[in-house]
Amino acid sequence: MLAVIWLLFLLSAPVVELILVKPKRSSLNQLNRMLLRRYDSGVRPVVNWTEPTVIYIDFIIQSILDVDGQNQKVTTSIWYRQIWTDEFLVWDPEEFDDINEISLSSDAIWVPDVIITEFVDVSPASGVPYVYVNSSGTVKNYKPIQVVAACDLQIYAFPFDKQNCTLTFRSWLHSVKEVDLAFWRNPEDIANDKRGFMNDSEWELLSVPSRYWRLHVDDQDYAHIQFNVLIRRRPLLYVVGLLLPSIFLMVVDVISFYLPPNTGTRISFKVSILLGYTVFRVNLMDEIPATSVTTPLIGVFFAVCMALLVLSLAKSILVVKLLHHSEKEVKEMSISACLLDKYGSSSQSFGESMFTSVRTLDEMDQSSGYEYDLPSDDDLVSLNEPPMSSSRLERLLYQLTTIRSSLQEEEDDDTAQTDWLALCYKVDRFLFRLYLLVMLAYCTTLLSLWGSWSAV
Repeated sequence: MLAVIWLLFLLSAPVVELILVKPKRSSLNQLNRMLLRRYDSGVRPVVNWTEPTVIYIDFIIQSILDVDGQNQKVTTSIWYRQIWTDEFLVWDPEEFDDINEISLSSDAIWVPDVIITEFVDVSPASGVPYVYVNSSGTVKNYKPIQVVAACDLQIYAFPFDKQNCTLTFRSWLHSVKEVDLAFWRNPEDIANDKRGFMNDSEWELLSVPSRYWRLHVDDQDYAHIQFNVLIRRRPLLYVVGLLLPSIFLMVVDVISFYLPPNTGTRISFKVSILLGYTVFRVNLMDEIPATSVTTPLIGVFFAVCMALLVLSLAKSILVVKLLHHSEKEVKEMSISACLLDKYGSSSQSFGESMFTSVRTLDEMDQSSGYEYDLPSDDDLVSLNEPPMSSSRLERLLYQLTTIRSSLQEEEDDDTAQTDWLALCYKVDRFLFRLYLLVMLAYCTTLLSLWGSWSAV
């Protein structure tokens, strides 16, 4: 019985030994445990504390996501790189199966407190939680960042504006005696590097010049690396959508001056243009950036265009008023107005005046019951007719004088109206030329400014 039990124990011993033996750790796991066993992430990783830790900085602009002129901030997407040397993360690759590089959690090691000074908002994009460390202690922290930074936006030249937004990297607490900054690449290479930029957006990347400088505060120097992101807006969309329709409406308004001013067609047409321009401005109000400090020049352009349309309408109303003023009130200003109101209307024709005169003469003859023919000059001299024939001549002369006065009144009135119409047309031409001169001067100044800004 004891022999059987002993035999069973001997057979089961290898199985128990296999169960109790722990699996062998990989070289990568052993390296990770060895590096972080006594590592303190709160201590700057230098053996000699008097030596500064140099942080090499490099970044590449990927895209311009948003430019908020009202809140003065710019949202950019960048690829950010930090490189420094950690003297506590060094190993011999031969002892760990020739492992030259390892990824570690960024929370487990010391990471420099380098920030962007212009940073104003939390980025919704999550950072990469790991860093790469090689056997010589070089730490590479590569991560994409969506930066919402404050920027002094100058939108006066919109849509031909250029912006210069700065991204300044600095250590929040450490001076240059502890943490210093440096460029990972040549600044000229950084300025002209556009390989990763998405060049199909509204903004065009011109260059990214950079410089290193130090800020002296409280007897301490703090290192700064500043990148100037120079961008330019592509104006084609705004020229087609905003400027050209406005220019076309102004051209149509100028052409409308060739409509006859003595009808209401010109005024109704100009009112329609003004209403259409107002609707156009209201619909495109959101397309123009606005700030509480300055107004874009294109906003001034739209306001002046609307003022010119109102001035054009007022000018047409004045001319029409003058034309209608001639039909009724010129007659009152004429010298012969008194005689015209006393003896007849200016619209009375010569036939009507002659018929009235003859009819009056016949009625006077019939009432007197005296019929006679007009005597000749010899009869009057030889016969020395009585005063009755002289009275008849006086009445005839009176009627002829009345007819002559009526015809003279009509001729004077027609002449006055013709002169007044000619004066109104001259005023209309003068005001049109003055309006055209003001518009051309304004448009020339505006286009020269925009042309100089777009050519730079």
